[in-house]
Amino acid sequence: MTVSNLHPSINSNLYAALRAAFPADLDGVAVETDNGLFYSWRDLERASAMLANLLGSLELPTGARIAVQVDKSVEAMLLYLATLRAGYVFLPLNTAYQRAEIEYFIDNAQPSVVVCTTRNFGWVSKLSFTAGTGHVFTLDDDRSGSLLQRAAHCSDQHAVVHSQPDDLGVIIYTSGTTGRSKGAMLTHGNMLSNAQVLKDYWGWRNAEQGGDVLIHALPIFHVHGLFVAIHGALLNGSKMLWLSHFDPKLVPQAMRRATVFMGVPTMYVRLLAEPSLNREAAQGMRLFVSGSAPMLIDTFDAWRARTGHTILERYGMSETVMLTSNPYFAVHGERRGGTVGLPLPGVSVRVCDDAGASVPVGSIGGIEVKGPNVFKGYWRMPEKTSEEFTADGYFRTGDVGKIDAQGYVTIVGRSKDLIISGGYNVYPAEIEACINEMPGVAESAVVGVPQADFGEVGVALVVAKPGCDLNPLVIIAALKSTLANFKIPKQCFVVDDLPRNAMGKVQKGLLREQYSQTFHGP
Repeated sequence: MTVSNLHPSINSNLYAALRAAFPADLDGVAVETDNGLFYSWRDLERASAMLANLLGSLELPTGARIAVQVDKSVEAMLLYLATLRAGYVFLPLNTAYQRAEIEYFIDNAQPSVVVCTTRNFGWVSKLSFTAGTGHVFTLDDDRSGSLLQRAAHCSDQHAVVHSQPDDLGVIIYTSGTTGRSKGAMLTHGNMLSNAQVLKDYWGWRNAEQGGDVLIHALPIFHVHGLFVAIHGALLNGSKMLWLSHFDPKLVPQAMRRATVFMGVPTMYVRLLAEPSLNREAAQGMRLFVSGSAPMLIDTFDAWRARTGHTILERYGMSETVMLTSNPYFAVHGERRGGTVGLPLPGVSVRVCDDAGASVPVGSIGGIEVKGPNVFKGYWRMPEKTSEEFTADGYFRTGDVGKIDAQGYVTIVGRSKDLIISGGYNVYPAEIEACINEMPGVAESAVVGVPQADFGEVGVALVVAKPGCDLNPLVIIAALKSTLANFKIPKQCFVVDDLPRNAMGKVQKGLLREQYSQTFHGP
């Protein structure tokens, strides 16, 4: 039975399901932080109840948005849980967002409550009150701030608000690499169904099976850290080793007391540069998950050689939570580097051409997905929502990829990254894969820029491995011996690094802008 088919009398509030999975011993440790704090399961229940009661006392309208831009802390997670159990809508905001961006989000989402750090209170409160927000609180990562001060006076008993599967629980704003960010509306049913599927598919172990312990080193304003990691641990009643930020020296130490780690490719690269990472440190680990950005085969192979573990890559996005994953259990197949695995149980994935017709096995096209994990639509953008769904209910992800005969999905790139050069479609990921295999290359990015003759041509930005010298002309010559001429970048630049967002994704929009005048003469 899927979440969407549950009887209306059953409470489908996500928090109710998470709470039901708490261990019988509520005094056991649920979260241990890197600064020596311990939170019991009872602490999570009581503190989230107090925060939920505070929100309830504000007489907020039905469906009120609670916008939160704070540093990572257990209290920030408790605010998320409190928002769910109180029946309101959580709106996490990247800590890197600046004034103009926050102004847009507040104006667009019209939150009833805004929570920010004390250091930003002056300008955030001014923006919020000007936009009509009724309440602005502060929350800092040292357990201080007006939010906790107010909640301290509230009861630690709270009846979880009754929610239907289709009730809105979270709005996640997309990164906005093209145009304004869009608010992806995720329901309680979307998130719970995905958490339940991953619990089984990734083999989460309960206490009777030895119990899993998660190293939580991700930010919590994003699907990966907020949903995949936190939901996974809580729904399994598993302890979290909570790192306030990713530290490659601390993670190998934590591995000796943990079984599961989730990270982005950049984290794995930095861990491989840490001498303390070895087979002994990873001996007790069960699962390493990577996502949010593509992982180089070199990193995939180096991790297996160093630790003896094969990284599990998966594929998700703000609008769908997780939709594919490499298998955990061997009976489901092998973990293949360079792919994002198979569609998750209950999720349908297909690849179609521009006309909407399915392409042959192994052919490249647009990735479309349908399932209980797929979001409700974009906040206050009905026309955009309608555009992104097919007549038969599939969501057009905007990613370009292919599915092989065994069902494994490989992402070739984003549709917006597609370069149309002289009428030919050029997929940057294909070129990047060739460049990345060349000696001395650490990583690369290929973007399309305007050019008079072809309309658009590729430019390659290449980062060298430490101590290596790269010649752009040699790189171009090597590509010409491998790829069709229309795919060859017209220029190659060796750069120190590539710009990335908080989740480690290369910001190709910035690169396109930076190199947009490459072929424009004075």
